[in-house]
Amino acid sequence: MGSLGFWRIAQADPDWIAAVDPDGTEHRAGDLLARANRLVHGLRELGLQPGDGICGLVPNGVDGLTLYLAALQAGWYYTPVNWHLTGPEIGYIVADSEAKAFFVHERYAAEGAKGAEESGIAPERCFAFGRVEGFRPFAELTDGRPDTLPENRTAGATMHYTSGTTGRPKGVRRPLSGLDPDDAAEFLSFLLGFFGITSGRPNVHLVTSPSYHTAVTQFGGTALHMGHTLVYMDKWDAEETLRLCEKYRVTNSHMVPTHFKRLLSLPEETRRAYDLSSLRWMIHAAAPCPVPVKLQMLEWWGDVIYEYYAATEGGGTIATPGDWKKHPGTVGNAWPISEILIVDDDLREVPAGTPGTVYMKMAGAVFEYKGDPAKTEAARLPVGVGARRGVGGDTDYFTVGDIGYLDEDGFLFLCDRKADMIISGGANIYPAEIENELLVHPKVADAAVFGIPDDEWGEQIKAVVEPAPGSTPGPELAAEILDSLKGRLSKMKWPRSIDFIEEMPREPNGKLLKRKLRDPYWEGRDRAI
Repeated sequence: MGSLGFWRIAQADPDWIAAVDPDGTEHRAGDLLARANRLVHGLRELGLQPGDGICGLVPNGVDGLTLYLAALQAGWYYTPVNWHLTGPEIGYIVADSEAKAFFVHERYAAEGAKGAEESGIAPERCFAFGRVEGFRPFAELTDGRPDTLPENRTAGATMHYTSGTTGRPKGVRRPLSGLDPDDAAEFLSFLLGFFGITSGRPNVHLVTSPSYHTAVTQFGGTALHMGHTLVYMDKWDAEETLRLCEKYRVTNSHMVPTHFKRLLSLPEETRRAYDLSSLRWMIHAAAPCPVPVKLQMLEWWGDVIYEYYAATEGGGTIATPGDWKKHPGTVGNAWPISEILIVDDDLREVPAGTPGTVYMKMAGAVFEYKGDPAKTEAARLPVGVGARRGVGGDTDYFTVGDIGYLDEDGFLFLCDRKADMIISGGANIYPAEIENELLVHPKVADAAVFGIPDDEWGEQIKAVVEPAPGSTPGPELAAEILDSLKGRLSKMKWPRSIDFIEEMPREPNGKLLKRKLRDPYWEGRDRAI
């Protein structure tokens, strides 16, 4: 394959199977291209101009992919909406993004309709995949429109909304490049190139998490632009993942450590039943991965597991299997086009091995939080700090509030989010370190650690554990888990108490919704952070 960019590839090879829906339906590249082209023509008739935005409340599959491919060749911003949100939350995003068209799948009809009403978007700009009362059928936009490439094509972009630790989420908006869409898609491939991922067949990318997450859209969309077939999962399941990897000869995917934990919990005979020899680049991020868990995955799958740390806002690190083995626990060193800076509370750079706030920057990664200049400014390093370090463009450094340190070789190790840090008796305690130790226990399926009020110490350490299947929650299990920390974790870091929960509140991308667990303990009390 001589060139990258879905639209080029689809014209050259229309019979290539570009995507496979969760129900197994295969979609030819030529058909997908024609559908996206017709959608551009239809939305232009609706009055959409370059710089406008569209929102999609759609499950994993080609419906959302069609919206993505239309927006990215017509100069629009595409915002995929989290389908776990309520009507008012959906309405906020549709209104805040200034969407000129809103697409809802019938699976999410109830909350989608509430969101449309809440946002104030005109009914004639609301379209349904399937049947949604009050919405126009999607076919009204595409039927009778030409399937040829639209004129005056220009690159669009995705605008994802960050979940945010406080307040409402904000859209991360970048200036449009003005490039030809296929050229822009080719530039996107730099990220997958860092992992050594090659273009063309026989590569297959397994989409394991919801496409409304930035990384899922980025890795899946870029894989498509590199000529990889996308195989979509509707809901993640450990054995189904192995089945799909064998059936479609999957070469790459984007996963989270929770997936690894669940995969390792499968019976040995189940794990051995599937041929995984096609795997080459299984990439993970989004949450810390306990060292023993990753070691077991490397032993099972071989040196195909890559890790990275990044943010929707831009910049990041990567750890190859070899890097990680030399620096166990690292999330990698900076991408060639990125820089990492660790500073203390006075915004002074700290020496290697000293934890501080992690700041990043990436060449050309200019962004703003849409409609929130104060939040944009607060995330950036103040003018003059980077200059003291002897680097230019110091305002390009930003933080998402993580704490970490660099080792002598420049590899980044994460401690925790600043907002999650526990201050007990004046000591800084990082919950992620404790969670990693708890997760090693065979009777622990998932764990969360956070601070709760303590009149003497300020905060005390609370653990919430999701027991592994077959394990009985209660005082005996709590005592067994705590006893397992002997010799591995200093006593000051031990949870004072353990509560049990049937299922941990995690987003499908693996991110823990810790506030849901922590907030009830703080009702009527003020937290310092």
